[in-house]
Amino acid sequence: MTTSRTRFTAPQRLLHWLMAICILSMLFIGVGMVSTVTTKYLTLVQIHKPLGIAILLLAIVRLALRFIYGAPALPPDLPEPVKLAAWSSMVLFYLLMIAMPLIGWAMLSAASYPVVLFGGVHLPPIAPVSPALHTLLWNAHKYLAFAFFATILMHIAAILTHKLIRNDGIFETMAPTFGKSETK
Repeated sequence: MTTSRTRFTAPQRLLHWLMAICILSMLFIGVGMVSTVTTKYLTLVQIHKPLGIAILLLAIVRLALRFIYGAPALPPDLPEPVKLAAWSSMVLFYLLMIAMPLIGWAMLSAASYPVVLFGGVHLPPIAPVSPALHTLLWNAHKYLAFAFFATILMHIAAILTHKLIRNDGIFETMAPTFGKSETK
């Protein structure tokens, strides 16, 4: 759904930037987890699990806001392949933001590891205990993380192209306002 607005709503922009910080943090924490065998590993795991669930919940809220408020229309002179790429990358982002935490949760469930959030809240397992399933999910989680990182790099490249080359206003649809008044 597109709207006549020229910007995403303030809650949509806030969620975008909050999730960008969370997701980038999560990717780097994940790299740190798989590249260390020191005691820092446990600290990283204790951050990684609840942050993943937070990203899942934020993604669901963000998706709901997308359905409620829509998105600003793309520039009319944007070539159709670029519009298709924009739509495809948006779908891919939502799929990854939702699938990655669910796969991680299922992976831990398959290994009979608890998913403990802040405050000692334990999430129930969502997959049966199975070493084979754990391995499959671990590999899926790892390779999808690479895909997520590549998607982020393409997103940054695209937004820089829109801002620095085309200067077509797409960057401004999601840019923070830092105290500026909202306009339509």
